[in-house]
Amino acid sequence: METKEQSLLNCPIVMVGLMGAGKTSVGRALANRLKIPFVDSDKEIEAAAGCSVVDIFAMYGETEFRRVEQRVMQRLLNEPPVCKVISTGEGAFITPSVRELVLKNAITVWLKADLELLVKRTNFRDTRPQLLHTDSRKILAQLIKERYDIYAMADITVETRDESLRRTLNKVVDAIQKYIKDGKPNGKK
Repeated sequence: METKEQSLLNCPIVMVGLMGAGKTSVGRALANRLKIPFVDSDKEIEAAAGCSVVDIFAMYGETEFRRVEQRVMQRLLNEPPVCKVISTGEGAFITPSVRELVLKNAITVWLKADLELLVKRTNFRDTRPQLLHTDSRKILAQLIKERYDIYAMADITVETRDESLRRTLNKVVDAIQKYIKDGKPNGKK
């Protein structure tokens, strides 16, 4: 049975934001709520490359990683099913070509989190190439300064707090419903 939100949706939803903002957990919960597929773009990149994101950065550098990321995002946006939730890596929306692609073909949701929350959520993970062997607070503060103006180009902004997943999910669903109700383009192709 089709949900109310699903019946109004005719394009992918792409989650953007910094590492630790909740793109994967909220994106997975959103897909579950809408009964549509969830895709983690970093996992798709790893499958395409045959190695981890950390290894791609170490062996080939960020420039090559971004090229692979763009090709994977193009595939994800264009392959069926049309309706799906895609969680992106923190740098995907920063890349102009990827940003243009998702703004044209999807509803973009920026999960905006403050520095304290990002530090709390990323401190004990070894899967963040930019935070390995460094001062994560300093790096995250710099990324906020450099990237929040770009993330603000997303169709929807939802401020996340140190709150339950359900509360954040409800804020995202409400924002998407409002976006669609206000007549924003949701079939952007």
